[in-house]
Amino acid sequence: MADQWREAMEFAVQVAKEAGAVIREALKEDVSVMLKSSPADLVTATDQKVEFGVVYSCVEDKMYTGRKGKGAYCNGQKLQVSGQKDVTKSMIITELGSNRNPEIIKIVLSNMERLLCIPIHGIRAVGTAAVNMCLVASGGADAYYEMGIHCWDMAAAAVIVTEAGGVVLDAKGGPFDLMSCRVIAASSKEIGERISKELQLIPLVRDDGKKE
Repeated sequence: MADQWREAMEFAVQVAKEAGAVIREALKEDVSVMLKSSPADLVTATDQKVEFGVVYSCVEDKMYTGRKGKGAYCNGQKLQVSGQKDVTKSMIITELGSNRNPEIIKIVLSNMERLLCIPIHGIRAVGTAAVNMCLVASGGADAYYEMGIHCWDMAAAAVIVTEAGGVVLDAKGGPFDLMSCRVIAASSKEIGERISKELQLIPLVRDDGKKE
């Protein structure tokens, strides 16, 4: 009997490669940039071309895949989180987000300040939620947190992180809620929960429309 999951994975990989080809070709051309929710929230025509239900993460020439119970891989190589449990030695990734409301910016910067004063090793801003979570899965960072993202930003990458041995939590430290618009992905539960203790939550509208 055919393995339907394997067929689905092979199809997803093929779609990812086609999307990657579109992106690489677009890099040779002038880019038309449009605004979404704010001047910091941009979208290109290329983004729209490849926005058709790709449920994996493809970064440059790296293809990240994950399947529940089957592990996580990058270009066929098995991924493993760093396993770091000491938050003072951790490299953490986060983003400033696209919301430019002064009160929201204060919370974002205050959260970074609190973490730096634990102290931690450092904070980096790298890119999209999926890229950041895949960096945690590959051991390139020890944790990532963000508030103001959406379910489609983190659904596939959450599988990749957990399959690589990491944990995915809510920003409050409880179980991950895909509709909550917030996430902590970490190499260990110890680091994830320690980060959550320092975070002031940003008021958000959930993706499912429910109230907190």
